[in-house]
Amino acid sequence: MVEIIFLMLVLKLPILYLIGVVYWAVKAEPPPPEPALLPAATEQEPPPLSPPQFRPRGPRRKGPDRRDRAPRRAVRFPVR
Repeated sequence: MVEIIFLMLVLKLPILYLIGVVYWAVKAEPPPPEPALLPAATEQEPPPLSPPQFRPRGPRRKGPDRRDRAPRRAVRFPVR
């Protein structure tokens, strides 16, 4: 009987600790923001937009996974 009462009291300690930590975290005020080291420059105009530059594409490579390729021809070696 004493063990049950002891365990009931001991196991409530972590819950009370958790409640205290959450209460402390909620009540804590965030630190004030630090001032900027360099002021933001807003006097400059943004650069004008230029049309996109298109690069020419290289030749398409034909690989083994291409479906539109011609069927392979058998390579014939001269018989000796």
